[in-house]
Amino acid sequence: MREIGRFLQLVGLVVLPLSMLLELNGSLGRSFGLSEMVLMLLFGVGAFYCGRLLEGYSS
Repeated sequence: MREIGRFLQLVGLVVLPLSMLLELNGSLGRSFGLSEMVLMLLFGVGAFYCGRLLEGYSS
């Protein structure tokens, strides 16, 4: 469980800079993809929080 929690935390931390890079490259489809960035932000925060809970409960 601890490894799954740490993996979710890592995913949560990687998604946020990835969304910024995709926005800068124009890969999100629109010229101003704020809604996609907000969705990726919420996913990243949720994944990090769930990973932190799993890691905390495993020990």
